Amino acid sequence: MNVDIQKIHEYVWSRKNEFLEQLFILLRQKSISAQNEGIHECAELLKDFMGDLGITTRLIETNGHPVVYGETITDENHFTLLIYGHYDVQPPDPLEDWISPPFEPTIRDERIYCRGAGDNKGQLIAQLLGIKTFIDHHQDLPINIKFVFEGEEEVGSVNLPNFVEDNKDLLKADLVYTADGSSHNSGSPLLLLGVRGMLSFELKAKGADWDNHSGNTGNILPNPAWKLIDLLQTMRDRNGKVLIKGFYDHILPMSETDSKLLNKLPFDVKDIGEKIGYRPLNLEGEDYYRKLTMEPTFNICGIQSGYAGEGIKTIIPSHATVKIDARLVVDQDPMDIFNKICQHVQIHDPDIEVRYLGSMKPSKTSANLDIVKCVTHAIHQAFDQEPLIQPSLAGSLPDYVWTKILNAPSIIMPYANFDQRNHSPNENIKIDHFLNGIKCTYHVIHALGEYKKSQQNNLGEEKFV
Repeated sequence: MNVDIQKIHEYVWSRKNEFLEQLFILLRQKSISAQNEGIHECAELLKDFMGDLGITTRLIETNGHPVVYGETITDENHFTLLIYGHYDVQPPDPLEDWISPPFEPTIRDERIYCRGAGDNKGQLIAQLLGIKTFIDHHQDLPINIKFVFEGEEEVGSVNLPNFVEDNKDLLKADLVYTADGSSHNSGSPLLLLGVRGMLSFELKAKGADWDNHSGNTGNILPNPAWKLIDLLQTMRDRNGKVLIKGFYDHILPMSETDSKLLNKLPFDVKDIGEKIGYRPLNLEGEDYYRKLTMEPTFNICGIQSGYAGEGIKTIIPSHATVKIDARLVVDQDPMDIFNKICQHVQIHDPDIEVRYLGSMKPSKTSANLDIVKCVTHAIHQAFDQEPLIQPSLAGSLPDYVWTKILNAPSIIMPYANFDQRNHSPNENIKIDHFLNGIKCTYHVIHALGEYKKSQQNNLGEEKFV
């Protein structure tokens, strides 16, 4: 099957206004999973849109929000691609920081501003329109494609593992492909072969039954804020090393291939510092990428106690709470780490309550697979530029449900721009990035069709890590 790359490019850009309007319809529909606002309406809207493209689609209920499942099966023996994405979004708060309304797509400076524009509706629709583009040019798809679009990614994909476990036969695939996350800060196309996992938990210290006068009861009552601070200092040293016994057990050493991939990634410390809002950033490229993708974190994401308003209120607070998220790497297990944290707290201050909030396992696919090389070549063609390959995403996605439950290799290809401001006010996706995502999806499907022809006899024998 021949491909006229320039012709595909011209087709996608000639349909720009039509494609944007199709995206805008989905963006206008609220789908805030944390608040259960507009979820079912958005799922139905997405289902109808997929049906209009000729995709057999249905909603599958879970114990939470429904999964939009679709499939186009050309031949049961053909190569099968599973496309994953999510239709839910973060709450738009704080509303006063938005320049334009958060659920009214607005174009400024060749960017689409709207909640969900980059994470993940813009990237999801780009994949669907890439399939439409392929069908418009070739009538038939050369491979089978299945679709899993969930409505709970922004609240930790709580029900996705059980959904995948319960539907292994339905979801069976040779490769899982996800368009999510941000492109490399250099602007180069980026291919990700894994994710860091995550553990979220809360520590709560209690003092008296109510806040007390800091003079009348000073030196008498324990201050729960100090109790938390004392405990936290036993959990992490000043250099960032986690002091919890066994925290670093089971971490797999970085392979030579992964080390080479990290060293190939471009690095401009000044540019990155400006884009993340921290100009004093002072790291070498090798350290930056290693810390960002191949090492675990132990982060305080929120701490609360006493009075923090205007002026001063002289009290001994009755309670103090800290929320912590730890990003985990292969092959750390979130529940193993949580149990070790509980043991640590029991030793150092058993009065402090530990509450589990959620977790996600890390995931990894080998860079040495032929299928990875095939997709890399397709992305190269789509962008006329060799993509960067990063062994792991710095953040977390439920990628392990594919690699560890479905036992399929998984590739993540971010379509959104590095500065998309996902989860923040003024979330956006550049129009060029959206259109390039459509074009990229077309090329990936074409490449997998060609791969299918050459690998039909031995595809199932490939192994991945």
